[in-house]
Amino acid sequence: MHTVTVIVPAHNEEEGLPATLESLARQTVPPDRILVVDDGSTDRTGEVAASHGVTVLRPPHRLGSKARAQNHALPHCTTDLVLAVDADTVLAPDYLARILPVFDDPDVTVAAGTVRTRYTRTVWERGRSTEYLFGFHWQRPIQARANSPMVCSGCCSVFRRDTLTAFGGFPERTIVEDMDYTWSQQIAGRRAVYVSEAVALAADPEDLTYLRKQVWRWMAGFCQNVRLHLGQLILRKPLLALWVLLALFEILTAPLWLATPFLIVATGGASVLSALVWWAGADLLLTAPPLVYAARRRQLPLVGVLVNIPCVYATKAVNLVYAWKALVVELVLVPLHLARGLTVYEKGRADTPRGGEAAMAV
Repeated sequence: MHTVTVIVPAHNEEEGLPATLESLARQTVPPDRILVVDDGSTDRTGEVAASHGVTVLRPPHRLGSKARAQNHALPHCTTDLVLAVDADTVLAPDYLARILPVFDDPDVTVAAGTVRTRYTRTVWERGRSTEYLFGFHWQRPIQARANSPMVCSGCCSVFRRDTLTAFGGFPERTIVEDMDYTWSQQIAGRRAVYVSEAVALAADPEDLTYLRKQVWRWMAGFCQNVRLHLGQLILRKPLLALWVLLALFEILTAPLWLATPFLIVATGGASVLSALVWWAGADLLLTAPPLVYAARRRQLPLVGVLVNIPCVYATKAVNLVYAWKALVVELVLVPLHLARGLTVYEKGRADTPRGGEAAMAV
């Protein structure tokens, strides 16, 4: 029987934190202890957490990043497993029940489930919903079959505590600790596991301002990990290295794919309308099958899933801009000592409620 301590880092989360803590209380396999790290909140985050009967830890000064907040709590963990949950994430009641059995294998040191969006109110949330459904029902299962998951999502990952502690805790050297740890463990010959049946719902940025912050952090962190780990991945985990290289190739070639209709028209190959129809049809042919499968797999309304497809092009545009920025800054300017790269952790959601909805950190 595995024992589990939950760490919930939180900064100004009085509105969103209750849903996270209530989902933890509803687990069919309850955790042994829940620690909320109230990291310099200026609202009632600590009081709200305490009212749910959990342990509240308050650092002497604001730590300013998720990894540092989690590391503040790690010495208070005595169980064999640690579940890290973002303060905007709601776990399905059977999340722990689904994910704990994989730790019967002593080689497994980190595992996470499927992430879906909690809200689909704005174009940005709808686009992210499509990205999640596609990624977790196409790319992630293939990576899992190859025993080479790209990342165990930091909003809902379970860690073997002794291995995490021996590693030095949650890595602070990059801006995305989840990918850093996932790659590091696989390089070391240990296993990271994707558990598709375990589902977590995350609140994603509802407007462009916060989407830009989140995507810049994700893309910069990805490139920081490429800079730090790619050589060792090629030597020790070649299948994972292949996925990383394919991701880099996709970033580099995405502008060419987006420009294809215009190139066809410019070379006289077709009319503008015909070129756009051909391009959209080809893109839809690549995108739709995994989404149809995801809708059936998760028992989601198919029409609702398909109608969100146009929204994904808005989020893809933001992804592309910041992916290229990350390539230039983190893989060119930083090695040349012409830039520091991204070192300041910026949240992907506002600190305070917007429009009556809870605004929670990503």
